[in-house]
Amino acid sequence: MWTKFVTPRFGDIDGIRHINNCMLPIWFETAREPFFRLFHPNLDLNDEWRLIMAKITVEFMSQMRLGADIEIRTFIKKIGRSSMTLYQEAWQGGVLGAKGEAVVVHYDFRERKSLPIPEAIRIELERHPINESGQSGKSGSVRFSAGK
Repeated sequence: MWTKFVTPRFGDIDGIRHINNCMLPIWFETAREPFFRLFHPNLDLNDEWRLIMAKITVEFMSQMRLGADIEIRTFIKKIGRSSMTLYQEAWQGGVLGAKGEAVVVHYDFRERKSLPIPEAIRIELERHPINESGQSGKSGSVRFSAGK
C-alpha cells in the first residue's frame, strides 16, 4: 500500500461545507504518483510516457469536511498483461469517506497499442496488493497539501 495525506483547503469544499466531489479524482490521481514513478522515476513527460487511463470510478461512502487531513491509500487490485487496476480509499478521522478504482494501461502512444508490463515493474506492483481486509502491511507515507 502507498499512502499520502491531503490537507483540504477552503476552496476544496462545496456549498454545504463537504469536500467537493470533484476533489476525490484529483486527490486519487495525486496519490498514484508512486505508482507512476515505477514506470517513469523522474515523472519526465518529455521521455516516452507509457501510461494511459482507461477508467476511473469513485464511490462516496461518508461525508468529509474541512479541518482534518485525509489519508489516501492506494493498492494494486489486479495486474493483467498490459493493464493494472488500482484500488484507492480516502479516510478522514478513521472513517472511510470514498473509495475508487483506476484502470491504467501500459501503452505505446505512437503505435496506439498496449504494451506488456515489464517484469521488473510487475514484481514491484505485486508488493502492493489489497487483501481481503483491505490491508497490506507495507506502506510508504508521503504528506502533501492539496494545492501542490
